[in-house]
Amino acid sequence: MRDLLVQRLTGYAPRTLDLDYPEAGILVPVTDDPGNPEMIFTLRSANLSTHRGQVAYPGGKRDPEDSSLAATALRETHEEIGLPPEQVELIGPLGQVMSRYGILVSPYVGVVPEDHPLDPNPDEIESIFRVPLSFFLEDRRERTDVLHFMDHTIHVPCYRWERYQIWGLSAVVLVDFLNAVYDAGIDMRQPGT
Repeated sequence: MRDLLVQRLTGYAPRTLDLDYPEAGILVPVTDDPGNPEMIFTLRSANLSTHRGQVAYPGGKRDPEDSSLAATALRETHEEIGLPPEQVELIGPLGQVMSRYGILVSPYVGVVPEDHPLDPNPDEIESIFRVPLSFFLEDRRERTDVLHFMDHTIHVPCYRWERYQIWGLSAVVLVDFLNAVYDAGIDMRQPGT
């Protein structure tokens, strides 16, 4: 898995947004299982002020002492799910996205050990779950949401895995990953493609 990610993301030119907004860094964690790699997601606590009860990648807002947005993603991942930064091999960035709360989000793909124990921080995370990448590559979306943002309309897949719904910003990041790494051909400018 690591070799494929390095091969596909080296030289990848992710979308950057030249906007002056508060920043966040998130980790797109992929397990190092060569036979059945999985992506790790969280379900945010219902007690949070933003994105409560939603599926998300681990991460959060940049602190002034963070040396980079990648460092933010690693720090927040450790705080939220107990995965230490030294257990993550950062591979590269994906395209930046803007949250509906006006936060510029920078995703970073990282390879993580499949067997490292994860422990949700109950103040922020209700649960942690994994989805095989093969599930997303079959594009078994539950629906396609039409979102309007900055004079653009995008058609974002929504996936259901067990009791979890992966949609919105998390699905936009997921599609960018699938297109960059696997040439999935999911075009969010067109309905259902």
